[in-house]
Amino acid sequence: MSTSVESIEAGSAADPSAPVADPTPPNVRRVLLVWDAPNLDMGLGAILGGRPTAAHRPRFDALGRWLLARTADLSGHAADDSVRVEPEATVFTNIAPGSADVVRPWVEALRNVGYAVFAKPKIDDDSDVDADMLRHIDLRADGGGLAGLIVASADGQAFREPLEAVAQSGTPVQVLGFREHASWALASELLDFIDLEDIPGVFREPLPRVSLDSLPVEGSWLQPFRPLSALLTSRSSGGAGYNPAAAAGIRPGVI
Repeated sequence: MSTSVESIEAGSAADPSAPVADPTPPNVRRVLLVWDAPNLDMGLGAILGGRPTAAHRPRFDALGRWLLARTADLSGHAADDSVRVEPEATVFTNIAPGSADVVRPWVEALRNVGYAVFAKPKIDDDSDVDADMLRHIDLRADGGGLAGLIVASADGQAFREPLEAVAQSGTPVQVLGFREHASWALASELLDFIDLEDIPGVFREPLPRVSLDSLPVEGSWLQPFRPLSALLTSRSSGGAGYNPAAAAGIRPGVI
């Protein structure tokens, strides 16, 4: 039976014990992409200072092509030829009351390019999709069903420990997002962080991020990519004598 955006908006939250999708067949391993729409929408809005225009909305077709390439790469390294490695692209989102007409074209566009969408009514502050995303990751990871995991979110409180546990099991884990909001992923020695703007074609135009090439006349703060506490655990920082210019390949007197 199909489920409409309107029925999700009007309905109650799903049973938290119910799985979000069918189990993975035993001869298939997934390269799973989980997109945390509420969290990334908030992060993108913070960078833009408002709602994104068409030029600054993520292109999910470009992200899908990147996922296919990532899947092909992991498939080429698979040890068992009898196991198929397949991509699975998922988007998790909330449907606020009265927003069905606005959200419907976006949901249908996602489904049209191959994404499964988990939509949940936004009834109150507790009806977010964090638990649903983690439940789906657990479902796919059960019995070694993951060939790779990619989570697009800046929510380190919800994701850091679960993702590091998956990585410790031997599954490669990547975090997608915006470096301004991902210090937890950048600081982790188990997670691989990729800035969304570094994936070809995801944005039609460069995001208006503050950089040394485009400083406002009045100046601007440039926030750290990592917390200072990362120096206590980083294997590559070089201690108190760490020279960021040398690490970037800049020789004294040469710019």
